[in-house]
Amino acid sequence: MDDVLIIGAGMSGLYQLHRCRRAGLSASVVESGDEVGGTWHWNRYPGARFDSESYSYAYSFSQELLDEWRWSEHFAGQPEVLRYLRHVADRFDLRRDITLGVRVTSAAWHDGERCWTVASDDGSIRRARYLVLAIGALSVPNLPSLPGIERFGGRWFHTAQWPREPVPLDGSRVAVIGTGATGVQLIQEAAKTAARLTVLQRTANWCSPLRNSPIDNTMHAALREHSAEIFARCRNTFGGFLHDTDRRKATVVSPEERTAFYEELYARPGFALWMGNFRDVLVDPVANATLSTFMAGKIRARVHDPAVAERLIPHNHGYGTRRVPLENGYYEVYNQPNVDLVDLRETPILEATPTGITTTAGHHEVDVIAFATGFDAVTGPFDRIDIRGLDGVRLAEQWADGPLTYLGLGTAGFPNMFSIVGPHNAAAFCNMPRCIEHNVEWVTDLLALGHTRVCATAEAQAEWTAECHLFAARMQFSKTDSWFTGRNRPGRDEQRTVLLYAGGFPTYQERLAEVAASGYPGFELS
Repeated sequence: MDDVLIIGAGMSGLYQLHRCRRAGLSASVVESGDEVGGTWHWNRYPGARFDSESYSYAYSFSQELLDEWRWSEHFAGQPEVLRYLRHVADRFDLRRDITLGVRVTSAAWHDGERCWTVASDDGSIRRARYLVLAIGALSVPNLPSLPGIERFGGRWFHTAQWPREPVPLDGSRVAVIGTGATGVQLIQEAAKTAARLTVLQRTANWCSPLRNSPIDNTMHAALREHSAEIFARCRNTFGGFLHDTDRRKATVVSPEERTAFYEELYARPGFALWMGNFRDVLVDPVANATLSTFMAGKIRARVHDPAVAERLIPHNHGYGTRRVPLENGYYEVYNQPNVDLVDLRETPILEATPTGITTTAGHHEVDVIAFATGFDAVTGPFDRIDIRGLDGVRLAEQWADGPLTYLGLGTAGFPNMFSIVGPHNAAAFCNMPRCIEHNVEWVTDLLALGHTRVCATAEAQAEWTAECHLFAARMQFSKTDSWFTGRNRPGRDEQRTVLLYAGGFPTYQERLAEVAASGYPGFELS
Protein backbone atom coordinates (compact mmCIF):
# COMPACT_ATOMS: atom_id res chain seq x y z
CA MET A 1 0.00 0.00 0.00
CA ASP A 2 1.39 3.39 -1.03
CA ASP A 3 1.31 6.41 1.21
CA VAL A 4 -0.30 8.44 -1.59
CA LEU A 5 -2.33 7.55 -4.66
CA ILE A 6 -2.62 10.36 -7.19
CA ILE A 7 -5.32 10.35 -9.86
CA GLY A 8 -4.16 12.19 -12.98
CA ALA A 9 -0.79 12.72 -14.69
CA GLY A 10 -1.25 16.27 -15.90
CA MET A 11 0.44 19.40 -14.62
CA SER A 12 -0.67 18.86 -11.03
CA GLY A 13 -0.28 15.07 -10.89
CA LEU A 14 3.29 15.13 -12.16
CA TYR A 15 4.37 17.73 -9.64
CA GLN A 16 2.48 16.01 -6.82
CA LEU A 17 4.38 12.78 -7.51
CA HIS A 18 7.71 14.59 -7.59
CA ARG A 19 6.94 16.46 -4.38
CA CYS A 20 5.83 13.30 -2.55
CA ARG A 21 9.10 11.62 -3.40
CA ARG A 22 11.06 14.59 -2.07
CA ALA A 23 9.07 14.35 1.17
CA GLY A 24 9.90 10.66 1.57
CA LEU A 25 6.36 9.50 0.82
CA SER A 26 5.72 6.49 -1.41
CA ALA A 27 3.38 7.52 -4.21
CA SER A 28 1.93 6.31 -7.49
CA VAL A 29 -0.21 7.83 -10.23
CA VAL A 30 -3.11 6.42 -12.23
CA GLU A 31 -3.85 8.18 -15.54
CA SER A 32 -6.68 7.46 -17.99
CA GLY A 33 -4.73 8.66 -21.01
CA ASP A 34 -2.04 6.64 -22.72
CA GLU A 35 0.48 9.44 -22.18
CA VAL A 36 1.20 12.05 -19.53
CA GLY A 37 0.11 15.64 -20.03
CA GLY A 38 -3.51 15.90 -18.92
CA THR A 39 -5.16 18.84 -20.67
CA TRP A 40 -2.32 19.08 -23.14
CA HIS A 41 -2.56 15.40 -24.05
CA TRP A 42 -6.29 15.43 -24.74
CA ASN A 43 -6.75 18.85 -26.35
CA ARG A 44 -4.81 18.41 -29.59
CA TYR A 45 -7.21 20.25 -31.90
CA PRO A 46 -5.69 22.64 -34.45
CA GLY A 47 -4.85 25.98 -32.87
CA ALA A 48 -4.66 24.82 -29.24
CA ARG A 49 -2.13 26.89 -27.32
CA PHE A 50 -1.34 28.72 -24.07
CA ASP A 51 -3.24 31.84 -23.09
CA SER A 52 -0.70 32.43 -20.32
CA GLU A 53 2.82 33.45 -21.26
CA SER A 54 4.87 30.28 -21.65
CA TYR A 55 7.50 31.34 -19.12
CA SER A 56 4.84 32.20 -16.53
CA TYR A 57 3.07 28.87 -17.07
CA ALA A 58 6.12 26.60 -16.75
CA TYR A 59 7.11 24.88 -13.53
CA SER A 60 9.24 27.02 -11.24
CA PHE A 61 10.44 24.37 -8.77
CA SER A 62 13.66 23.41 -10.59
CA GLN A 63 16.31 25.86 -11.74
CA GLU A 64 17.89 23.11 -13.82
CA LEU A 65 14.62 22.58 -15.67
CA LEU A 66 14.28 26.32 -16.26
CA ASP A 67 17.83 26.50 -17.58
CA GLU A 68 17.55 23.60 -19.99
CA TRP A 69 14.14 24.28 -21.55
CA ARG A 70 13.62 26.92 -24.22
CA TRP A 71 10.18 28.11 -25.28
CA SER A 72 9.88 29.04 -28.96
CA GLU A 73 6.95 31.45 -28.56
CA HIS A 74 5.53 33.75 -25.92
CA PHE A 75 2.35 31.65 -26.07
CA ALA A 76 3.36 28.11 -27.01
CA GLY A 77 1.19 25.73 -29.01
CA GLN A 78 -0.11 22.37 -27.76
CA PRO A 79 2.57 20.17 -29.38
CA GLU A 80 5.33 22.14 -27.68
CA VAL A 81 3.55 22.13 -24.30
CA LEU A 82 3.06 18.36 -24.49
CA ARG A 83 6.74 17.88 -25.34
CA TYR A 84 7.58 19.95 -22.27
CA LEU A 85 5.45 17.84 -19.92
CA ARG A 86 6.85 14.62 -21.38
CA HIS A 87 10.32 16.04 -20.83
CA VAL A 88 9.45 16.76 -17.19
CA ALA A 89 8.23 13.19 -16.71
CA ASP A 90 11.48 11.84 -18.16
CA ARG A 91 13.76 14.43 -16.57
CA PHE A 92 12.61 13.51 -13.04
CA ASP A 93 12.10 9.79 -13.73
CA LEU A 94 8.40 10.00 -12.93
CA ARG A 95 7.15 7.38 -15.37
CA ARG A 96 8.17 4.39 -13.23
CA ASP A 97 5.40 5.30 -10.76
CA ILE A 98 2.73 6.18 -13.35
CA THR A 99 0.21 3.69 -14.72
CA LEU A 100 -1.23 4.89 -18.04
CA GLY A 101 -4.41 3.91 -19.83
CA VAL A 102 -6.40 3.13 -16.70
CA ARG A 103 -9.49 5.13 -15.66
CA VAL A 104 -10.46 5.25 -11.99
CA THR A 105 -14.13 4.37 -11.54
CA SER A 106 -14.60 4.45 -7.76
CA ALA A 107 -12.87 5.30 -4.50
CA ALA A 108 -14.02 4.28 -1.03
CA TRP A 109 -12.72 5.31 2.40
CA HIS A 110 -12.26 2.64 5.10
CA ASP A 111 -12.22 4.40 8.45
CA GLY A 112 -11.12 1.39 10.51
CA GLU A 113 -8.10 0.76 8.32
CA ARG A 114 -7.59 4.46 7.59
CA CYS A 115 -7.05 4.01 3.89
CA TRP A 116 -8.67 4.43 0.49
CA THR A 117 -9.55 1.60 -1.89
CA VAL A 118 -9.58 2.70 -5.51
CA ALA A 119 -11.04 0.63 -8.35
CA SER A 120 -10.26 1.11 -12.05
CA ASP A 121 -11.88 0.12 -15.33
CA ASP A 122 -9.30 -2.63 -15.93
CA GLY A 123 -10.46 -4.45 -12.81
CA SER A 124 -7.42 -3.44 -10.74
CA ILE A 125 -7.70 -2.39 -7.09
CA ARG A 126 -5.28 -0.06 -5.35
CA ARG A 127 -5.00 0.96 -1.70
CA ALA A 128 -3.36 4.04 -0.25
CA ARG A 129 -3.33 6.04 2.95
CA TYR A 130 -4.02 9.31 1.14
CA LEU A 131 -5.92 10.06 -2.06
CA VAL A 132 -4.95 13.14 -4.07
CA LEU A 133 -7.23 14.16 -6.92
CA ALA A 134 -5.20 15.80 -9.68
CA ILE A 135 -8.06 15.48 -12.17
CA GLY A 136 -8.14 19.03 -13.52
CA ALA A 137 -10.92 21.57 -13.81
CA LEU A 138 -11.57 21.18 -17.55
CA SER A 139 -11.29 17.47 -18.26
CA VAL A 140 -14.88 16.25 -18.78
CA PRO A 141 -16.21 17.36 -22.20
CA ASN A 142 -19.71 18.76 -22.57
CA LEU A 143 -21.29 17.05 -25.56
CA PRO A 144 -24.78 18.44 -26.11
CA SER A 145 -27.46 16.28 -27.63
CA LEU A 146 -27.75 16.69 -31.39
CA PRO A 147 -30.66 14.68 -32.82
CA GLY A 148 -29.63 12.60 -35.81
CA ILE A 149 -25.88 12.75 -35.19
CA GLU A 150 -25.70 8.97 -35.52
CA ARG A 151 -26.85 9.36 -39.14
CA PHE A 152 -24.18 11.90 -40.07
CA GLY A 153 -21.97 10.46 -42.78
CA GLY A 154 -18.90 12.60 -42.12
CA ARG A 155 -16.62 12.80 -39.07
CA TRP A 156 -17.58 14.43 -35.79
CA PHE A 157 -15.94 14.79 -32.39
CA HIS A 158 -15.52 17.07 -29.40
CA THR A 159 -12.38 19.21 -29.48
CA ALA A 160 -11.13 17.53 -26.28
CA GLN A 161 -11.38 14.16 -28.04
CA TRP A 162 -9.67 15.20 -31.26
CA PRO A 163 -8.20 12.21 -33.14
CA ARG A 164 -4.46 11.63 -33.08
CA GLU A 165 -4.28 11.10 -36.79
CA PRO A 166 -4.53 14.30 -38.86
CA VAL A 167 -8.07 15.40 -39.65
CA PRO A 168 -8.04 16.77 -43.22
CA LEU A 169 -9.66 20.19 -43.02
CA ASP A 170 -8.03 21.43 -46.25
CA GLY A 171 -10.74 21.77 -48.86
CA SER A 172 -13.36 20.33 -46.49
CA ARG A 173 -16.67 21.76 -45.39
CA VAL A 174 -16.31 22.24 -41.64
CA ALA A 175 -18.86 23.13 -38.96
CA VAL A 176 -17.67 24.36 -35.57
CA ILE A 177 -20.28 24.50 -32.82
CA GLY A 178 -19.26 26.94 -30.10
CA THR A 179 -17.26 30.17 -29.90
CA GLY A 180 -15.62 29.98 -26.48
CA ALA A 181 -11.84 29.88 -26.03
CA THR A 182 -11.50 26.50 -27.75
CA GLY A 183 -13.83 27.39 -30.59
CA VAL A 184 -12.03 30.68 -31.25
CA GLN A 185 -8.68 28.90 -31.56
CA LEU A 186 -10.04 26.17 -33.84
CA ILE A 187 -12.05 28.57 -36.02
CA GLN A 188 -8.98 30.65 -36.82
CA GLU A 189 -7.09 27.56 -38.00
CA ALA A 190 -9.96 25.95 -39.91
CA ALA A 191 -10.70 29.20 -41.76
CA LYS A 192 -7.24 29.15 -43.33
CA THR A 193 -7.85 26.07 -45.48
CA ALA A 194 -11.47 24.92 -45.28
CA ALA A 195 -13.48 25.14 -48.46
CA ARG A 196 -16.40 26.32 -46.33
CA LEU A 197 -16.41 27.02 -42.60
CA THR A 198 -19.77 27.30 -40.86
CA VAL A 199 -19.52 28.73 -37.35
CA LEU A 200 -22.55 27.89 -35.23
CA GLN A 201 -22.40 30.40 -32.40
CA ARG A 202 -24.30 29.58 -29.22
CA THR A 203 -23.18 32.59 -27.18
CA ALA A 204 -21.06 35.49 -28.41
CA ASN A 205 -17.91 36.08 -26.36
CA TRP A 206 -15.64 39.04 -25.83
CA CYS A 207 -12.21 38.18 -27.29
CA SER A 208 -8.92 40.00 -26.78
CA PRO A 209 -5.87 39.99 -29.08
CA LEU A 210 -3.26 37.39 -28.13
CA ARG A 211 -0.37 39.22 -29.86
CA ASN A 212 1.89 36.19 -29.91
CA SER A 213 5.47 36.33 -31.21
CA PRO A 214 8.61 34.16 -31.34
CA ILE A 215 11.18 34.28 -28.56
CA ASP A 216 14.59 35.15 -30.01
CA ASN A 217 17.98 34.56 -28.39
CA THR A 218 18.09 37.94 -26.68
CA MET A 219 14.61 37.54 -25.22
CA HIS A 220 15.36 33.97 -24.13
CA ALA A 221 18.47 35.13 -22.24
CA ALA A 222 16.52 37.91 -20.55
CA LEU A 223 13.71 35.55 -19.54
CA ARG A 224 16.17 33.09 -18.06
CA GLU A 225 17.96 35.85 -16.14
CA HIS A 226 14.71 37.21 -14.70
CA SER A 227 12.82 33.96 -14.13
CA ALA A 228 12.80 34.41 -10.34
CA GLU A 229 11.30 37.87 -10.75
CA ILE A 230 8.68 36.56 -13.16
CA PHE A 231 7.47 33.91 -10.72
CA ALA A 232 7.60 36.33 -7.80
CA ARG A 233 5.37 38.73 -9.70
CA CYS A 234 2.89 35.95 -10.46
CA ARG A 235 2.69 35.07 -6.77
CA ASN A 236 1.64 38.63 -6.01
CA THR A 237 -1.02 39.26 -8.66
CA PHE A 238 -4.72 38.55 -8.25
CA GLY A 239 -4.86 35.78 -10.85
CA GLY A 240 -1.30 34.53 -10.75
CA PHE A 241 -0.61 36.09 -14.16
CA LEU A 242 2.05 38.63 -15.10
CA HIS A 243 -0.70 41.25 -15.32
CA ASP A 244 -1.86 43.06 -12.19
CA THR A 245 -4.88 45.22 -11.47
CA ASP A 246 -4.52 48.98 -11.84
CA ARG A 247 -5.48 50.63 -8.55
CA ARG A 248 -7.43 53.42 -10.26
CA LYS A 249 -11.15 53.21 -10.98
CA ALA A 250 -12.66 53.45 -14.44
CA THR A 251 -15.54 55.46 -12.99
CA VAL A 252 -13.22 58.06 -11.47
CA VAL A 253 -10.69 58.86 -14.21
CA SER A 254 -11.65 61.14 -17.10
CA PRO A 255 -13.17 59.60 -20.24
CA GLU A 256 -10.04 60.55 -22.18
CA GLU A 257 -7.71 58.92 -19.65
CA ARG A 258 -9.93 55.84 -19.49
CA THR A 259 -9.99 55.35 -23.26
CA ALA A 260 -6.23 55.89 -23.53
CA PHE A 261 -5.65 53.21 -20.90
CA TYR A 262 -7.99 50.77 -22.66
CA GLU A 263 -6.07 51.37 -25.90
CA GLU A 264 -2.77 50.75 -24.11
CA LEU A 265 -4.00 47.46 -22.65
CA TYR A 266 -5.58 46.37 -25.94
CA ALA A 267 -2.15 46.70 -27.59
CA ARG A 268 -0.47 44.47 -25.00
CA PRO A 269 -0.28 40.66 -25.31
CA GLY A 270 -2.15 38.07 -23.31
CA PHE A 271 -4.55 38.80 -20.49
CA ALA A 272 -3.38 42.39 -19.95
CA LEU A 273 -6.82 43.78 -20.80
CA TRP A 274 -8.63 41.28 -18.58
CA MET A 275 -6.34 41.03 -15.56
CA GLY A 276 -4.49 44.35 -15.76
CA ASN A 277 -7.44 46.72 -15.98
CA PHE A 278 -8.96 49.23 -13.58
CA ARG A 279 -9.85 47.63 -10.26
CA ASP A 280 -13.58 48.24 -10.61
CA VAL A 281 -14.25 46.82 -14.10
CA LEU A 282 -14.90 43.27 -12.84
CA VAL A 283 -16.99 44.31 -9.83
CA ASP A 284 -18.94 47.43 -10.86
CA PRO A 285 -21.45 47.09 -13.73
CA VAL A 286 -21.11 50.79 -14.60
CA ALA A 287 -17.33 50.52 -14.89
CA ASN A 288 -17.65 47.28 -16.81
CA ALA A 289 -20.02 48.90 -19.30
CA THR A 290 -17.34 51.42 -20.27
CA LEU A 291 -14.95 48.61 -21.18
CA SER A 292 -17.62 46.57 -22.95
CA THR A 293 -18.54 49.62 -25.05
CA PHE A 294 -14.89 50.09 -25.96
CA MET A 295 -14.57 46.44 -27.00
CA ALA A 296 -17.79 46.55 -29.01
CA GLY A 297 -16.26 49.42 -30.99
CA LYS A 298 -13.20 47.30 -31.74
CA ILE A 299 -15.36 44.46 -33.08
CA ARG A 300 -17.37 46.80 -35.29
CA ALA A 301 -14.14 48.27 -36.67
CA ARG A 302 -12.70 44.85 -37.53
CA VAL A 303 -15.77 43.14 -39.04
CA HIS A 304 -16.88 44.56 -42.38
CA ASP A 305 -20.52 43.45 -42.31
CA PRO A 306 -22.36 45.45 -39.60
CA ALA A 307 -24.96 42.71 -39.14
CA VAL A 308 -22.26 40.08 -38.57
CA ALA A 309 -20.44 42.40 -36.17
CA GLU A 310 -23.57 42.83 -34.06
CA ARG A 311 -23.98 39.07 -33.82
CA LEU A 312 -20.39 38.78 -32.57
CA ILE A 313 -20.91 41.40 -29.84
CA PRO A 314 -22.15 39.87 -26.56
CA HIS A 315 -25.36 41.39 -25.27
CA ASN A 316 -25.92 39.12 -22.26
CA HIS A 317 -22.71 39.69 -20.30
CA GLY A 318 -19.98 42.28 -19.82
CA TYR A 319 -16.35 41.97 -20.82
CA GLY A 320 -14.36 39.71 -18.48
CA THR A 321 -17.35 38.20 -16.68
CA ARG A 322 -16.69 34.97 -18.60
CA ARG A 323 -13.20 33.60 -19.30
CA VAL A 324 -11.86 35.72 -22.13
CA PRO A 325 -10.77 33.91 -25.33
CA LEU A 326 -7.55 35.24 -26.83
CA GLU A 327 -7.36 35.58 -30.60
CA ASN A 328 -5.07 36.37 -33.49
CA GLY A 329 -7.24 37.64 -36.33
CA TYR A 330 -10.43 35.95 -35.13
CA TYR A 331 -12.79 38.77 -36.08
CA GLU A 332 -11.21 39.15 -39.51
CA VAL A 333 -12.13 35.51 -40.21
CA TYR A 334 -15.71 36.67 -40.70
CA ASN A 335 -14.61 38.93 -43.56
CA GLN A 336 -13.54 35.87 -45.57
CA PRO A 337 -15.84 34.61 -48.33
CA ASN A 338 -15.47 30.99 -47.16
CA VAL A 339 -16.82 31.66 -43.64
CA ASP A 340 -20.46 31.83 -42.52
CA LEU A 341 -21.70 32.81 -39.06
CA VAL A 342 -24.90 31.20 -37.83
CA ASP A 343 -26.34 32.65 -34.62
CA LEU A 344 -28.11 29.76 -32.90
CA ARG A 345 -30.08 32.15 -30.71
CA GLU A 346 -31.77 33.37 -33.89
CA THR A 347 -31.88 30.08 -35.81
CA PRO A 348 -31.46 27.05 -33.52
CA ILE A 349 -30.20 23.68 -34.68
CA LEU A 350 -32.96 21.19 -35.45
CA GLU A 351 -30.96 18.06 -36.29
CA ALA A 352 -27.99 16.49 -37.94
CA THR A 353 -28.58 14.80 -41.27
CA PRO A 354 -26.45 12.34 -43.25
CA THR A 355 -24.87 15.32 -45.04
CA GLY A 356 -24.79 18.11 -42.50
CA ILE A 357 -26.76 20.20 -40.00
CA THR A 358 -30.24 21.67 -40.30
CA THR A 359 -31.24 24.84 -38.46
CA THR A 360 -34.57 26.65 -38.52
CA ALA A 361 -33.14 28.75 -41.37
CA GLY A 362 -32.00 25.91 -43.61
CA HIS A 363 -29.48 23.14 -44.17
CA HIS A 364 -25.67 23.34 -44.08
CA GLU A 365 -23.73 20.69 -46.01
CA VAL A 366 -20.60 19.73 -44.06
CA ASP A 367 -17.95 17.02 -43.99
CA VAL A 368 -16.67 17.55 -40.42
CA ILE A 369 -18.52 18.64 -37.27
CA ALA A 370 -16.40 19.87 -34.35
CA PHE A 371 -18.11 20.36 -31.01
CA ALA A 372 -16.25 23.20 -29.27
CA THR A 373 -18.87 23.07 -26.53
CA GLY A 374 -16.69 23.27 -23.47
CA PHE A 375 -16.55 21.21 -20.31
CA ASP A 376 -18.48 20.10 -17.28
CA ALA A 377 -16.12 22.32 -15.37
CA VAL A 378 -14.55 22.05 -11.92
CA THR A 379 -16.96 19.54 -10.33
CA GLY A 380 -17.54 17.38 -13.41
CA PRO A 381 -14.28 15.44 -13.01
CA PHE A 382 -15.25 14.60 -9.41
CA ASP A 383 -18.74 13.46 -10.44
CA ARG A 384 -17.26 11.02 -12.95
CA ILE A 385 -15.75 8.96 -10.10
CA ASP A 386 -17.96 7.24 -7.52
CA ILE A 387 -16.25 8.70 -4.43
CA ARG A 388 -17.58 7.48 -1.07
CA GLY A 389 -16.45 8.76 2.31
CA LEU A 390 -17.55 8.11 5.88
CA ASP A 391 -20.59 5.80 6.16
CA GLY A 392 -20.55 5.33 2.38
CA VAL A 393 -21.76 8.87 1.66
CA ARG A 394 -21.23 9.77 -2.00
CA LEU A 395 -19.38 13.00 -2.75
CA ALA A 396 -21.80 13.73 -5.62
CA GLU A 397 -24.72 13.59 -3.19
CA GLN A 398 -22.98 15.84 -0.66
CA TRP A 399 -22.31 18.35 -3.45
CA ALA A 400 -25.75 18.05 -5.07
CA ASP A 401 -26.63 21.68 -4.22
CA GLY A 402 -23.12 22.97 -4.86
CA PRO A 403 -19.62 22.05 -3.67
CA LEU A 404 -18.71 22.17 0.02
CA THR A 405 -15.01 22.35 0.86
CA TYR A 406 -12.50 23.55 3.37
CA LEU A 407 -9.81 25.67 1.73
CA GLY A 408 -10.85 24.12 -1.58
CA LEU A 409 -8.51 21.24 -0.71
CA GLY A 410 -10.40 19.01 1.71
CA THR A 411 -14.03 17.99 2.27
CA ALA A 412 -15.75 17.10 5.55
CA GLY A 413 -16.64 13.44 5.70
CA PHE A 414 -13.88 12.45 3.28
CA PRO A 415 -10.73 11.91 5.35
CA ASN A 416 -7.29 11.85 3.75
CA MET A 417 -8.64 13.14 0.42
CA PHE A 418 -7.30 16.30 -1.17
CA SER A 419 -7.93 18.06 -4.48
CA ILE A 420 -5.28 20.15 -6.20
CA VAL A 421 -7.45 21.94 -8.77
CA GLY A 422 -11.05 21.92 -7.64
CA PRO A 423 -13.95 23.99 -6.36
CA HIS A 424 -13.22 26.80 -3.92
CA ASN A 425 -9.46 26.87 -4.29
CA ALA A 426 -7.60 29.53 -6.21
CA ALA A 427 -6.39 27.25 -9.00
CA ALA A 428 -9.61 27.28 -11.05
CA PHE A 429 -9.49 31.11 -11.34
CA CYS A 430 -5.75 31.41 -11.81
CA ASN A 431 -2.75 30.97 -14.03
CA MET A 432 -3.10 27.32 -13.08
CA PRO A 433 0.53 26.14 -12.71
CA ARG A 434 1.24 28.95 -10.26
CA CYS A 435 -1.64 27.87 -8.04
CA ILE A 436 -0.95 24.18 -8.69
CA GLU A 437 2.59 24.42 -7.35
CA HIS A 438 1.37 26.25 -4.26
CA ASN A 439 -1.41 23.74 -3.56
CA VAL A 440 0.79 20.70 -4.14
CA GLU A 441 3.45 22.02 -1.77
CA TRP A 442 0.90 22.87 0.93
CA VAL A 443 -0.83 19.49 0.73
CA THR A 444 2.49 17.59 0.71
CA ASP A 445 3.73 19.45 3.78
CA LEU A 446 0.56 18.37 5.60
CA LEU A 447 0.83 14.74 4.48
CA ALA A 448 4.48 14.59 5.48
CA LEU A 449 3.54 15.22 9.12
CA GLY A 450 2.62 11.53 9.28
CA HIS A 451 -0.95 11.66 10.57
CA THR A 452 -2.94 8.58 9.64
CA ARG A 453 -6.22 10.49 9.47
CA VAL A 454 -6.75 14.08 8.32
CA CYS A 455 -10.30 15.32 7.88
CA ALA A 456 -11.87 18.75 7.46
CA THR A 457 -14.49 19.62 10.06
CA ALA A 458 -18.04 20.49 9.05
CA GLU A 459 -17.75 23.82 10.86
CA ALA A 460 -14.59 24.88 9.03
CA GLN A 461 -16.10 23.73 5.76
CA ALA A 462 -19.24 25.80 6.29
CA GLU A 463 -17.22 28.91 7.10
CA TRP A 464 -14.94 28.51 4.08
CA THR A 465 -17.80 27.82 1.69
CA ALA A 466 -19.62 30.92 2.98
CA GLU A 467 -16.46 32.96 2.45
CA CYS A 468 -16.21 31.72 -1.15
CA HIS A 469 -19.83 32.73 -1.74
CA LEU A 470 -19.13 36.17 -0.26
CA PHE A 471 -16.11 36.77 -2.51
CA ALA A 472 -18.05 35.59 -5.57
CA ALA A 473 -21.01 37.86 -4.83
CA ARG A 474 -18.76 40.89 -5.25
CA MET A 475 -17.74 39.86 -8.76
CA GLN A 476 -19.78 40.40 -11.90
CA PHE A 477 -18.97 36.86 -13.10
CA SER A 478 -21.23 35.45 -10.36
CA LYS A 479 -24.19 37.08 -12.13
CA THR A 480 -23.28 35.63 -15.53
CA ASP A 481 -24.02 32.25 -17.08
CA SER A 482 -20.75 30.44 -17.82
CA TRP A 483 -18.62 27.53 -16.65
CA PHE A 484 -17.45 29.81 -13.85
CA THR A 485 -20.93 29.39 -12.34
CA GLY A 486 -21.80 25.93 -13.61
CA ARG A 487 -24.40 27.25 -16.04
CA ASN A 488 -22.99 25.54 -19.14
CA ARG A 489 -23.79 21.97 -18.14
CA PRO A 490 -26.61 20.17 -19.94
CA GLY A 491 -29.35 19.12 -17.56
CA ARG A 492 -27.78 20.81 -14.53
CA ASP A 493 -28.32 24.51 -15.16
CA GLU A 494 -31.21 25.33 -12.85
CA GLN A 495 -29.17 27.77 -10.78
CA ARG A 496 -25.75 29.37 -10.71
CA THR A 497 -23.23 27.70 -8.43
CA VAL A 498 -20.16 29.17 -6.75
CA LEU A 499 -17.30 27.05 -8.07
CA LEU A 500 -14.37 29.46 -7.79
CA TYR A 501 -12.38 31.14 -5.05
CA ALA A 502 -12.45 34.80 -6.06
CA GLY A 503 -10.46 36.33 -3.23
CA GLY A 504 -7.30 36.39 -5.32
CA PHE A 505 -4.14 34.30 -5.27
CA PRO A 506 -2.21 36.45 -2.72
CA THR A 507 -5.08 36.31 -0.22
CA TYR A 508 -5.43 32.57 -0.73
CA GLN A 509 -1.71 32.04 -0.07
CA GLU A 510 -1.94 34.12 3.10
CA ARG A 511 -4.94 32.17 4.40
CA LEU A 512 -3.29 28.80 3.83
CA ALA A 513 -0.02 29.97 5.38
CA GLU A 514 -1.95 31.05 8.49
CA VAL A 515 -3.65 27.65 8.73
CA ALA A 516 -0.34 25.79 8.45
CA ALA A 517 1.41 28.05 10.96
CA SER A 518 -1.42 27.56 13.48
CA GLY A 519 -1.26 23.76 13.40
CA TYR A 520 -3.96 23.21 10.76
CA PRO A 521 -7.13 24.34 12.55
CA GLY A 522 -10.22 23.18 10.71
CA PHE A 523 -8.75 19.71 10.25
CA GLU A 524 -9.13 16.82 12.68
CA LEU A 525 -5.65 15.27 12.90
CA SER A 526 -5.00 11.88 14.44
